Formats: sequence, structure tokens, C-alpha cells
Amino acid sequence: MSFVDLPLPQPLLDAVDAAGYREPTEIQREAIGPLMEGRDLVGVAQTGTGKTAAFGLPLLAQVTSQPGLQALVLAPTRELAQQSAKALEEFARALDDVRVVCVYGGSAYGPQIGALRRGAQVCVGTPGRVIDLMERGELVLDGVDFFVLDEADEMLRMGFAEDVEQISAFIPDGARKALFSATMPPAILKVADRYLTDPVSIEVAPQSSTVDTVTQTYAVVPFKFKMEALQRVLATSDADAAIVFVRTRADAEEIATDLQQVGIKAAALSGDVAQDERERIIARLRSAKLDVLVATDVAARGLDVERLGLVINYDVPREAEAYVHRIGRTGRAGRTGTALTFFTPRERYRMTKIVSLTGTEMTETFIPSPAQVAAHRAQALLNRCGQRLDQAELEVYYHALQDIQRTQGLDIGDIAAALLALACGDAGPTPSKRTSPGRIRREEKVDEWGRFVSASFEGGRDKAPKSGRKNPRRQASRPPSMRGARRYRIEVGKRDGVGPGAIVGAITGEGGIPGKALGSIDIYPSFSLVEIANLDHSSAAKIARARIGGRALKIREDRGRPDRAGSPRAGRGTKSRKKPREQRD
Repeated sequence: MSFVDLPLPQPLLDAVDAAGYREPTEIQREAIGPLMEGRDLVGVAQTGTGKTAAFGLPLLAQVTSQPGLQALVLAPTRELAQQSAKALEEFARALDDVRVVCVYGGSAYGPQIGALRRGAQVCVGTPGRVIDLMERGELVLDGVDFFVLDEADEMLRMGFAEDVEQISAFIPDGARKALFSATMPPAILKVADRYLTDPVSIEVAPQSSTVDTVTQTYAVVPFKFKMEALQRVLATSDADAAIVFVRTRADAEEIATDLQQVGIKAAALSGDVAQDERERIIARLRSAKLDVLVATDVAARGLDVERLGLVINYDVPREAEAYVHRIGRTGRAGRTGTALTFFTPRERYRMTKIVSLTGTEMTETFIPSPAQVAAHRAQALLNRCGQRLDQAELEVYYHALQDIQRTQGLDIGDIAAALLALACGDAGPTPSKRTSPGRIRREEKVDEWGRFVSASFEGGRDKAPKSGRKNPRRQASRPPSMRGARRYRIEVGKRDGVGPGAIVGAITGEGGIPGKALGSIDIYPSFSLVEIANLDHSSAAKIARARIGGRALKIREDRGRPDRAGSPRAGRGTKSRKKPREQRD
């Protein structure tokens, strides 16, 4: 079957052909016909099977050039919303005066409201921003006759059930509705039963995928050691270039920055990166001006760079199918590659799903020790040393060595070893950042499988300082550091994977608070404290409804009372690498 066999208008068939599509995927073959007939539909298919075109082409076929909203597509994250909107915009170019607007939190209201006021017929958005625009009276659903829930299982997993229910209540009864999901848990079935009328059910079985050209390995690494482990792996890898997969845009940016600070040529790539900047980053990767790409799943789709010999899953993918996509960035076109997945001890159970899907066992490997990292760097320098010897003209250095031997009585071997250590960046033992002054790390302790356990120090085993003991009470609230500010408590914390960027984005984006009105931010395991100046009731109400990772902020003024349930595990609030739910991939 080809696209011409499907009941689509000629302009859209021309657009499909211009995009290079020749044969519809299974979900497209099964879904387009019923949707063109006006039926409600439930489609179960994995990411990457062509779901956007499956609902997007029938949706655009029904839209007219009459200004005003006629179709609404809900997506769980800004990246997925942007991706769907971009695909719909490409197809819509073949139609007369049909416009698509993408709305999501964490970005300016002006352009989004402007597009709606100019009569955009199709809106793709995240639940939080859609509700916000509805409450402002800028997004009116009275004329919607096509409603799509995309990635419905992910939407419920992120805590958007109430938001979906609120939005669905305003969809006209006669509108056709489509629900697409990668899985079909009972919660999704309930949503389908509640909102869809006699739907056509389509299920595309996931294909078993084995990447034979990729060596698949894993390491068990506690969360707090993941960055250190990543740096060690990259320092000892023989791969020409590597891609590191993370879950969110904030993770990508923060990890890339951390790698840059230790001298690794790294860059972040997420769904928010503009197309021209994306092309520049990939060009740098291809030309060896960049060695490590830290990317989200959405941003790395379709990436094919010959230099990529190593894939590191810094964060385990939520869906096993995403794992296959990730490791497929290496071992392409007959080349071989290696994939390494970091599992925290609590995540090991997820390996079973991955092995079941790929049909290939993962081999356990171990994070290189500091001594192994040093030895690898030394060997690389020694390999270059031979090349330098061939070029001669070393007299000045011979004289310098002879002088230090004569004046200080040092052995030439000791001098060479010290110079090699310095060239490898080893300036000698320094006090550990995790210890109090005077306690020097003696050795790193691992268990019988080579996993991180603890460190041993002069004067005794590494024990957490008093401020790091489990479940200490939070100290009484100190005065706000910013004039005119008050300290507020929000109900998201380190356990929810939030970082300062996520909190700032949620408060400024959803509450309309300028960034300069925010002061210090302390992040605890189950809550966070934020200084905000001149917060009025209206803005506080909006912030209270905002969500990060599916959890409502529920803002209230902090009174400084100790909180046993939310007391920090590490004394003071700590930073993490997550972001607002509408900025996640």
C-alpha cells in the first residue's frame, strides 16, 4: 500500500511525497482511514512508528481556512509538542492559510497568544499552558472538532490526569477524539472508556530489535557517583567520539558544562536547540572539534555521525524501546560500537525489559579506578612521546634534566615519573572535597563486583559529617537574603529530581514572576525553599497550580519550623539535574 491508496486530499498527498515518504507505516495504514471517516480511535504504537502523521494528516484534512481553533493536540512535554507541531507545520504548508501554534510553559506568552488571536486553526500544547491560556480566555475550545491525546501513558505517568480531565470537559461532544499511547495500562483504558465514543482500537506490536554491531554493557553506579563515573569512562575510552543520553534538557546542559570544566570537548543537544545551532553542533562533532554530545532522546533522533563509537545511557530510558533507538546511534552502516548503561542499584530490575526487547544479554563492566584513569592517560602520553623523539631537537630539555639531577640528586626515573604525572594532570594528593580539612583520602572502596561503596581515609573510615547524617532536622529558617523578599515552601524536592533551573522556570513561566524577584533557592529531599519578593495572591495561586515532574508546587510561606518528613539527607539543600515537567523530554 502507498499513501495514494489512503483517503487523503491531493494537497496532503503532495506534501507527503515532497517530504520523501513513500509507504505508510502500519499505524498510519490502520489509523488514517477510520479518522477520515470521523471515528474515534485508540492507537497503541511505540515512539518512532509515525504516530504524528497517523493523526496529523486526517486532522489537517478536516481543517478549513476559516480563522479560529479547530483542532487541539495535547503532548506531555514541550519537546514532544514542538516535534509534533513542526511535523504538522510541514504538512500544513500544502494547504491554504492553515496555521499551527505550539504552546508550552517556560516561554513567553506573547507570541503564543498572538498566534491564537491571529486565528491559528491547530494548537499543539502541553496541559499546563493549555489550561493557563484557557483561563486567560485566549484559548477557546468551542470550535474544536478534532482532539488528540498523544503519548497518553506518559501524560498520566507525569501526573496530568486532572489536567486532561479539565481540558476534555471543554471539548464539544461532536468532536472526534484520538488517543495514542506506547502502552495500554488499565489507567489508559479508563481514559479511553470515559472520553471516546465507540473507538476503533489499533495496536501495532513492537518489533524485537537487536543491534548486532553494538557491544552492550552496563555498570551499577549509585546516583551521587554518576558524574564521577562518567568522567572516568570518557577518560579511558578509545572511542573517537561519544554520545551521552540523559532525560531532560536541564540534565544535558548541566552535564555538558561539568564535562567542559574538566577539559572535555562537550556540548548539549536538546529539543530546544534551534535548527541552525543543532546543525553547527553536529558539524563540530563530525569535524572532531567536539568529542562528546550530551543529548535527550528527542534531540538525537535521526543522528548519524560516523565518529560515534560509544553510547552512554547516563539515565536509563523510561521505555525499553528508547534504549534500542539510543544505542543505534553507534554501530551503524557496518561499523561497530559500544553501549554502556548506568543503573543505580534500584534500577537494575529495568534491565530485564531491555534484555527481553533486544534479545541480547548485557555484560556487566566496572567503572575504571583513579589508578586506571591515570595509567590510561600516561600511556597515551607515552605513545606521543615516541613521535616527539623522532623529531629530535631536545637538547634544551636534556640540559634541564642534567641540571636537576646534579643539583638535587634525583634519579632520572623519578623525574620522568613526576613529569608524566604532572602532564596527566596529577599534582599529587589533595584533601578530599567530601571530608573535613586534614583527612586525606587513602583509597577508594568497592564491593566484590567493583561498585562504589565508600572511601577510606587517614584517621578512619569515611563517615558522613554531622550535617550529612540521615534525617537531621532542618535548621530554623534564616532571614531572606534579598530586601523585600519572603521565603516560600514548595512541595517538590531532590527526590522529584528538580534543580534550581526547574524551579525558576516554573515560577517565572507559570506565575509571571520576573527572574530578578527571586532570591536564594534551597532544595531538600521532599520540598524546596525559595525567596520571592512582592508575591501577590494572584501569582501565588498560579504558582500553586504549576507542576514540576507531575507534582503540584502548592506554594506557601515558610515559617521555619523543622520538617521531619522533608528534612534533608545532606544537611543543606542540594542541587539536582531536573527541570519543569513542560521542559522535559
